[in-house]
Amino acid sequence: MNKMRPIMLVGTSSDVGKSWITTGICRWLKNKGFTPAPFKAQNMSLNSFATFDGLEIGRAQAVQAEACKLPVMVEMNPVLLKPSSVNKSQVVLHGKPIGDQTARDYFLGENKKHLFLEAQKAFHKLALNYSPVVMEGAGSISELNLKHRDIVNMRMAKAANACVYLIADIDKGGVFGSVYGTIALLEDWEKELLKGIIINKFRGDASLFIEGKKKLEELTGYPVLGVLPYAKDISIEEEDSVALSQRSISAKKGKLNVAVIKHYYMSNYTDFQALENEPLIQLYYTRDVEELKKADVIILPGSKNTMHDLKQLKEESIGDFIKEIYDTKCIIGICGGYQMLGKSVLDPHGVESDMDVEDGLGLFNITTTLTKEKQTLQQEFTFKNTSEKCIGYEIHMGETNIPKGFELVKINGKPEGYFDGKRSWGTYLHGIFDNKVVVNELLKLKFTNAEAIDYKTFKEEQFDKLADWVDENLDMQKIMKDIC
Repeated sequence: MNKMRPIMLVGTSSDVGKSWITTGICRWLKNKGFTPAPFKAQNMSLNSFATFDGLEIGRAQAVQAEACKLPVMVEMNPVLLKPSSVNKSQVVLHGKPIGDQTARDYFLGENKKHLFLEAQKAFHKLALNYSPVVMEGAGSISELNLKHRDIVNMRMAKAANACVYLIADIDKGGVFGSVYGTIALLEDWEKELLKGIIINKFRGDASLFIEGKKKLEELTGYPVLGVLPYAKDISIEEEDSVALSQRSISAKKGKLNVAVIKHYYMSNYTDFQALENEPLIQLYYTRDVEELKKADVIILPGSKNTMHDLKQLKEESIGDFIKEIYDTKCIIGICGGYQMLGKSVLDPHGVESDMDVEDGLGLFNITTTLTKEKQTLQQEFTFKNTSEKCIGYEIHMGETNIPKGFELVKINGKPEGYFDGKRSWGTYLHGIFDNKVVVNELLKLKFTNAEAIDYKTFKEEQFDKLADWVDENLDMQKIMKDIC
């Protein structure tokens, strides 16, 4: 296999579309017969994914692996930070948690040297078998107060000898200042790695930016390799918390209204992407009781701090509302949300809180004990009394008792989750709504003859549409010339 230099997508700021473009280039390369693999040295996200060997990485790299038609591997994201409070995150190294650290200790501490070495090891292991590796940076590459400890942007690009492409979001405004300023603040060695500029999220006629493109090239000395249009008709999972703020927040008449309670430390909101793409479903995120009243289904999602988010539900009277309508609506709990619906959540080891116990909402006859060990498993299961094989994954630190006869699913013949025998249920399984049989059951609450889309086929179509979007709007010939 001829080795090519890695491609690295970096940004002028967060939420400029790095993950999207990385995913699109991954599928474009795969469709052209190459063997790409994604890589991000360090990710900060509450959206994560379990690998087939029981390890944990950021969800974005799992999506990118899917675009490459590869199994998800821990080398694709060796360092993952999962915020668990205002100033504290769980640090996951090579797929396993190694402890909690404050932001100050993490970003200013000495362990970044060790983590950088480990990230490089992961990259080189990946690069042995795949080419090109398509790398993603984080945030801005010109954060002067942090860049000397950076392990994900330009220092990683140098270690990998990557060709770097700077992405700017024109929809935010100020694109000339953000691009020029970002490049002006780079050191000489960083400028040598930079090969071009990509303008993303352009609305309207791109020909109107021809003069702007020339100006940017004159100002910076780097070619603008593409002006990518705002793509509303492509649906790809986004893990950035900023993307969540752009989701629907209210019900809609004529739809099956599914409300997801927006926890303060909500995790894995990508669990609900499949529902969001169903034409008959209106999925929205809220803490507004008036909007919850309009819902046909209410979902309590996962949380990185179940004890805190459970306490807040009760203090803000959302818990009381859920209890009031329990007999009339479908209530679903996923992971931490599942734990909240039980009698109590015990934390004897101080995993999440100084509190030994937090009373649950008491709707399910279960109790949960938080554990020191994290479960990260890919699972095959059957849902309720159906025989169709389903897939999902578990990422949780807790054990929940299930009374006999109330199990929701079977995993290798063993019970998992809780079904109240009426309409409400809970489970540790993330990705459960990616399975058609589960969505069909929801749809039939309001639409008797409705049939869910095949989400796996839908995702494949979206990856190919994204690759076409890249092909039409980005100068991939120039990029391939750079890396070959």
